[in-house]
Amino acid sequence: MKTPRLFQVVPAALAMSLILAEANWAQTPPLKINPNFQPDPLILNGQSGGTVKSNCGNLANVPNQVIEVTESLPYLRLTVESKGQPTLLIDGPGGRFCVMADNYSKSNPELSGYWQAGKYLLFVGELSPQQHSYTLSISKQKQ
Repeated sequence: MKTPRLFQVVPAALAMSLILAEANWAQTPPLKINPNFQPDPLILNGQSGGTVKSNCGNLANVPNQVIEVTESLPYLRLTVESKGQPTLLIDGPGGRFCVMADNYSKSNPELSGYWQAGKYLLFVGELSPQQHSYTLSISKQKQ
């Protein structure tokens, strides 16, 4: 049985997009987070959302930010603030986590706790098909 050409092209296109995405990640140097980073909180800005639809909202095809935790930290808190409906997808050494806003976080996605050393890809998503400016706060301080 002959394989339709579509099934030959799609895996090649997918492989190329993954290679190109990996190349884009490599171009963005990771922001190094060590136990004594300053200022605290560290504030980063960007645009939420994108064209990739996922269970964690609409995401960009490359991470909004790459951070590298140089030493395991007993406590680190990431909070996203936006006028939209932001989400936060974190892909790192401990797995992949989707953080949605809730009443406790005052409608801002927030993840806090122990962070092991390693590289983390951060995607700031959006539940609506729009894009919004966001502020990402990284802090060692408990609220």
